Amino acid sequence: MTNPLVIEARGLEKRFGSIEAVRGIDLEVRRGEIFGFLGPNGAGKSTTINILCTLLRPTAGRASVAGFDVVTQANEVRSRLGLVFQDPSLDVQLTARENLEFHAVLYRVPSAQRSARIAEVLEMVQLTDRADSMVMTYSGGMKRRLEIARGMLHTPEVLFLDEPTIGLDTQTRRHIWGYLNELPERGVTIFMTTHYMEEAEYCDRIAIIDHGRIQAVDTPEKLKSMVGGDVVTLTTADDERAAPLVGAIAGSPATASDGALRVEVGDGAAFVPRLVRELPVEVTSVAFRRPSLDDVFLKLTGRAIRADEADAKDMTRMMTRAWGRR
Repeated sequence: MTNPLVIEARGLEKRFGSIEAVRGIDLEVRRGEIFGFLGPNGAGKSTTINILCTLLRPTAGRASVAGFDVVTQANEVRSRLGLVFQDPSLDVQLTARENLEFHAVLYRVPSAQRSARIAEVLEMVQLTDRADSMVMTYSGGMKRRLEIARGMLHTPEVLFLDEPTIGLDTQTRRHIWGYLNELPERGVTIFMTTHYMEEAEYCDRIAIIDHGRIQAVDTPEKLKSMVGGDVVTLTTADDERAAPLVGAIAGSPATASDGALRVEVGDGAAFVPRLVRELPVEVTSVAFRRPSLDDVFLKLTGRAIRADEADAKDMTRMMTRAWGRR
C-alpha cells in the first residue's frame, strides 16, 4: 500500500553553535496535499525547508521525503523534488526553451517527452510566444513565471514553492494557481511558503512555526476559529490610555498593532456601539471583521507576517552550493 505521507519529520533539530534554529519539529504532509508553511523571519522555516530539500543535515531527529531519508538517501530525494525559490536562478544568456531543455537533461526527462513537456509548461505560464527569446529580455514577472515552469517540468512528486508568486500581478497569480490547484490530482504534493494570505487560503493545511517550534497545524478554517468571534480595530485620541479600558469593556485584552488597537469579541456589531458609549476616550475610527489568517498568525506569534527575503536568499545560495556538489 502506498504511504499516504510524502513528508515526515520526527524530533527534527538544527543547531548552529549555540543557536537553536529548529527545536524538535514533528511534521506530516500527506500525498497530494497543498501544505502551507508560515513563519516570521528567523522562525526556523527556511532551516526546516533546507533540511527537507537535503541542503542541510539535521543535528538530531530524522526526516523523509517521498519515502527516502533526507540524509542517507539524499540523491533519491533530490530527484523527486521540484524547487522554486524566491531568488532568481535562471541563465539569462539562454532562451526560455534552452533553460528548460537544460533542466530536462539534468532531471533525465525522457528525450521523447521533452518537447511536449516544455511546450506544456510554457503554455501554462503564457510564455509560448517568447519561448525563443533570451531571458535577459524578460520582465521580472516573466522570469518568475519561467522559474515556476521549470520547477514543474519534470513532474516532481513534491514541489517546494518559496513565495511562488511574489512580484506577480493578480491576474498572473490567479492563472498560476489555476494550474497549481490541479497538480494534487496528478499526485503532486505542494509544500509552500507565502506571505500573501489569500494564497494561504488555497492550502489544505497550514503549519505555523515560531522560535523553531510548530505552534499549530490545521486547515485554514480551523486555524481561524482559534481567534473566535470578530476582530475589532480602532484608533482613539489616546490609545495608551484607552487600551486597558477597551480590554475591560470587551472582556479580553486589547493590543496595539500597526498604529491601532485590536481586540477580539464575540459579536462585533453589538460591541462597537457599546464601546463608543462607554469608552471615556474619543474614538476616532473603528471597524470590525471576521478573523483572518493574519489574525491567527499574530495571536500565535505576536508578530505580523512579513516576506522573508533574507531567508530566501540564504536558501538559494545554499541550494546552489549543495546541488553543485551532486
